Amino acid sequence: MTSSGTSPLAADDRCPCLSGETYGACCGRYHSGAALAPTAEALMRSRFSAFAVGDAGYLLETWHPSTRPAELDLDPGLTWYRLDILDRRRGGPLDTEGTVEFRAFSKGADGRSEQHEVSRFVRDNRLWFYVDAIN
Repeated sequence: MTSSGTSPLAADDRCPCLSGETYGACCGRYHSGAALAPTAEALMRSRFSAFAVGDAGYLLETWHPSTRPAELDLDPGLTWYRLDILDRRRGGPLDTEGTVEFRAFSKGADGRSEQHEVSRFVRDNRLWFYVDAIN
């Protein structure tokens, strides 16, 4: 998968998903299409980072066709700055489905906000896809 967006981050910047890795060694390689997310959690982290860098194309590409919207407009006034992974069930390299529970934090014109979600993922032909929220 390759993204249609360009990232405002350099490869040696800290990755927005807060993995401790650089963007180029972490989510940037998924956004560019140089690698595929090997687990549901890796896809969750890369999707958060796509929100953080404004990459709607990557978000649509990694959204399962059965639930994917026709288009996605990201709010340019919203800054996503923190991701906490709370739990994960299945979603490993040998699984075909999994869930990831997380909290994502953002700030915008209306102040700070937080999103808590349990996301469902499926793997089809080696590719992980976000399906929906189950909470």
